[in-house]
Amino acid sequence: MAGWDEHEAEVYRPVEEQVGSYVLLIFQTELYMSSLPKLTEGKYLVHRNRWVERLIAIIAAINLSFVFFDLSYVPWRDFYFQEFPRLTQLYDPIKGIKPHRETQNYLAQVNKLEDRVEQTGLQSTDVEGLLQELRRLSNEMIQDNPFAVANKSGTLEKIKNQIRTHVGLESAHQAFNRFWSYDYLSQTGWQQEFKFFDIHVRPLIQTNYYRRIGFNGKFIDAFWLIDLPFLALFSVDILARIFSIKRTYTKLTWMEAILRRWYDLFLLFPFWRWLRVIPVVIRLYQSDLLDLKPVQRQIKRDFVTNFAEELTEIVGIQIINQIQESIRRGNFARWLFQPETRRPYIKLNNTNEVKAIASRLLHLSVYQVLPKVQPDIEALMHYNIESILKQSSIYQQLQAVPALNHLPTQLTEKLVTQMSQAAYSTLTTSLEDPVVIELSNRIFQNFSTALATEIQEKQNLQEIQSLLLELLEEFKINYVKDIAEIGVEKTLAEATQIQQIVRS
Repeated sequence: MAGWDEHEAEVYRPVEEQVGSYVLLIFQTELYMSSLPKLTEGKYLVHRNRWVERLIAIIAAINLSFVFFDLSYVPWRDFYFQEFPRLTQLYDPIKGIKPHRETQNYLAQVNKLEDRVEQTGLQSTDVEGLLQELRRLSNEMIQDNPFAVANKSGTLEKIKNQIRTHVGLESAHQAFNRFWSYDYLSQTGWQQEFKFFDIHVRPLIQTNYYRRIGFNGKFIDAFWLIDLPFLALFSVDILARIFSIKRTYTKLTWMEAILRRWYDLFLLFPFWRWLRVIPVVIRLYQSDLLDLKPVQRQIKRDFVTNFAEELTEIVGIQIINQIQESIRRGNFARWLFQPETRRPYIKLNNTNEVKAIASRLLHLSVYQVLPKVQPDIEALMHYNIESILKQSSIYQQLQAVPALNHLPTQLTEKLVTQMSQAAYSTLTTSLEDPVVIELSNRIFQNFSTALATEIQEKQNLQEIQSLLLELLEEFKINYVKDIAEIGVEKTLAEATQIQQIVRS
């Protein structure tokens, strides 16, 4: 290919040759799958053999792992280089990575020095020339910073810190010049110094690389060659699914059929490849290779919790605001004191339910409840009357007479019985007396009219409206505060418990 050297062409050629066979195999598989039964009613997933679905899902997961590895390769290349050197040899050409010539030349000079010193020792003209060359290369490395192209300037700083700390000088230039000198190596021992360099400095220099730039001004990245067979497979698979949906649901347009599988389109993006995690997870879930029900339930619960909390706050605040606005405009007072301005109220019968309920409760209290508690009422009255009589001097004198000491008690019991019976009789008679009922209704109507008249006085009405607005404002603040503190978790827990009881 244009712009590539022979080594890169040899690396990519086997991949290109296999693309044709992959595409042919994909079309054969999809033709077989398209001959299988259609979708079942209410489902959008093409009903094919389960093993085919799982195979496609597994292939998509493999592709996603390649995508994540490719995204992590450049940031984590130092780790891969140290732990999996063979892997970096295979994958560096894909990313256009080559060993940097300056740092490789530097290490080559160090290797020559180590070999010559082992053969002849430090006292050699060749050794002195190599040491001088290393001092020059060290100064050039510090000034030119060949690590900047790979965005590894931090590695150069580590190298300089290692040499400065080891030699004991503040200047990196002086530290390298001293380290690659005859006097220093002879005094500290060249074996020990070479060992230090090979352990602490050489691995850092080896991680440097040069990355080629293409004609578009960006770094060369041939991952598309690895991704191409997967894209072909995904394209055919998605087309087969869309055709199957269109054939099953003939009323759908092609755009609607495509939108039924909108998430699969992420598999075809040559950019933002990490978005493929969405269709991959969905496919693994649909093929029963991944159980997402617990996650789905938790996401649904969190969403419902947040949504319900916000919705409850908004609805509650909106209702309170409307009531406050109605009070400010005087609509509430007109509705309360001017019944003719109210909207017609739809009644299902001619009965006043509120009045009927009140009358029924009153009759139950008088005819059913009071007879059952009458002994207790008489005991209470007896105790109170007897307590009052004991404070009387006449009662105390009667208690002192032997023949009359029981008379006060008998009189008290008789008095209590007569009073309770008279009160109960009066109450029951009043409930059945039409005159009493009419007078009671008149008292209630006159009281309501007088109260309404007094309330409608400007000063009283303004004061009541102001107090109502303040009360509603306090209620609104505490309403939101309670929701924020308590939330709707308790309500949701109760709802979940009730649902479980209903299911069981």
